[in-house]
Amino acid sequence: MTHLAPFGLLLDVDGPIASPVSRTIAIESIVSDLLTLASAGIPIAFITGRSDAFMREQVVARLVDGGLDARSHVFGVFEKGGCWAPVTPQGLGELEIDHALAIDAPVRDAVEGLARERFADSMFVDEAKHVMISLEASVDVSPAEYQAAQSRYQEQVFALLQGLGVGVRYGEREHPDADGAVPWRIEPTIISTDVESVLLDKDRGADRALDWFAARGVTAERWWSAGDSRSDYLMADAVHARGIPVTHIDVRPADGVLERPYRVVADTTLVNDAAGAAFLRERVADLP
Repeated sequence: MTHLAPFGLLLDVDGPIASPVSRTIAIESIVSDLLTLASAGIPIAFITGRSDAFMREQVVARLVDGGLDARSHVFGVFEKGGCWAPVTPQGLGELEIDHALAIDAPVRDAVEGLARERFADSMFVDEAKHVMISLEASVDVSPAEYQAAQSRYQEQVFALLQGLGVGVRYGEREHPDADGAVPWRIEPTIISTDVESVLLDKDRGADRALDWFAARGVTAERWWSAGDSRSDYLMADAVHARGIPVTHIDVRPADGVLERPYRVVADTTLVNDAAGAAFLRERVADLP
């Protein structure tokens, strides 16, 4: 049996859904509108670099407490495609992990050891990650303080990984491994730094979600994606590559709006979760 929705949603979490300041869903209408859309049969996928643990605690629990409809089509892709699970009225379903994309344990131990030893005053290790290494800004540290520490941390991690013989990319710099390969990258965001496989990104996550929906006979006439960074455009890129109409909502256009062959909306009057809340309220109004 095929379910054709008028539209579907691919949503980054930090920014359009969760406040980058509190790291929680701070605007209540976001939860109620997600529940309304889900109960109307709109397929919703959260495509995030966050861990499954963060999603379970900060997003899924809110949907479950709000009474997520058992007929809903909701899916989560975490660590940019490194792991994934359905979202059900009972909570997060069975987690699947792509272990082939995981950082080797000795490298993880070295990087996290550096972070704990030298940067514990400004950031903390996200120990819930399965395939990537993530250092996140402490909530009580100012953005300026964090950015200064983040820059130092990233330089030291790049040097550490070079010394370990790891093939890694950091910005425009690359250090190949003994085979000449560069399979890992250092990826900063406004509140974190990830060491991750170069194969992980939002297009991989979007493809994972679209395939999951398709395997269950769920599709949409068009899709909307929403995110707060340039990498989030890759969600819409994945939809566009399939020949499906898509519009991307950039909730933090200060980084620069990208030119794309599909529609891009970037409202500078609202940003982050305020923009995300307005976007979801508009989609509720679009329901038949």
